[in-house]
Amino acid sequence: MIHAIPRLLPEDVAALALLDEQRERLGMFTQNSPNRWFGSLRRSTFARAIQGSNSIEGFHATVADAIAVVANEQPLDLSSETHAALIGYRNALTYIMQAAKDPFLDFSKQFLKSIQFMMLGHDLAKNPGQWRPGSIFVVDDATGRPVYEGPEAALVDPLVEELVEALETEDAGPVVVQAAMAHLNLTMIHPFKDGNGRMARALQTFVLARGGIQHPEFSSIEEWLGRHTRDYYAVLAEVGQGRWNPARDAAPWVRFCIKAHYQQAATLIRRNEEYARVYDGVATILARERLPERMAVPLFDATLGWTIGNARYRADAEVGEFAASRDLRKLCALTLLEPIGEKRGRSYRPGPELVRLRKATRIDRPLEDPYDIVAARGR
Repeated sequence: MIHAIPRLLPEDVAALALLDEQRERLGMFTQNSPNRWFGSLRRSTFARAIQGSNSIEGFHATVADAIAVVANEQPLDLSSETHAALIGYRNALTYIMQAAKDPFLDFSKQFLKSIQFMMLGHDLAKNPGQWRPGSIFVVDDATGRPVYEGPEAALVDPLVEELVEALETEDAGPVVVQAAMAHLNLTMIHPFKDGNGRMARALQTFVLARGGIQHPEFSSIEEWLGRHTRDYYAVLAEVGQGRWNPARDAAPWVRFCIKAHYQQAATLIRRNEEYARVYDGVATILARERLPERMAVPLFDATLGWTIGNARYRADAEVGEFAASRDLRKLCALTLLEPIGEKRGRSYRPGPELVRLRKATRIDRPLEDPYDIVAARGR
């Protein structure tokens, strides 16, 4: 037996309705009429999911590092272990997002093993692509004490089989709840020697993407979880209570995920509003300096703080190497960009005007808890 979907209370149903409204607002610019900055928003959102999920496991990298990995570039000053972890997770998430669109996908235990191998295949000592051979404990890094013990190894295969069957069941409730329960069950089964947290978060994203909730990048809550790691561990500990016990109520976890989805959607809505302001500011600069429109996306990304290299510029501006070098020299002469490094290793960061533009376009708006909104409306 695995953890069952809990009975949803009226406040849960109301919070899910608020989430649906939030997703409709988000869908206005992610699905119906993508703006010029949509590609940059999508790339940075994907990178933040990779960065957030790996940060939970102790692989610390900047968003700029993750964006470089997404663009298949070599990040600066990143350890080989962290670089491999980011690449593995990028590959796994990319495959998941493609697989979610496949009407003939054979979703199975082997599918999950294959995803885990993509994540950890760079380290064969971690037994990637296979169930763990023995018992497993989750240890609190601060105290060194075990805080959770997974089910015995002999139960792993039948429990994952039950999870797969549950996810293939039609009319199993709202997809957000199904995805949350997939995450919880895989975490609690802890079927692999390593990478269980990343696998559980990736599986949640897969279930959401397969359910057709917007572009897969915008359905993930991995960025949010990376910013709320302590709360994330606390609610898992509350439900898990130290050992495998599927009879425990999963309602606190489901409510936690509903809040996470609502606030992540709000973050993306706010970010889109900021990006619209940034793009308008970049367009004003281009007009003032009589610069070609092809410079808009590279300058937009630089304004957001991302480091731009010649290869990235060529891809975004759709020009050759000679034209890219000429454009970059022009932008440096105008102090819109500042060069870092020499020759082929040279990259470019935003100049003072772009830094000021980014500061002026930030929106300071607090994130609301949907359950607080529901409670306030009920009073």
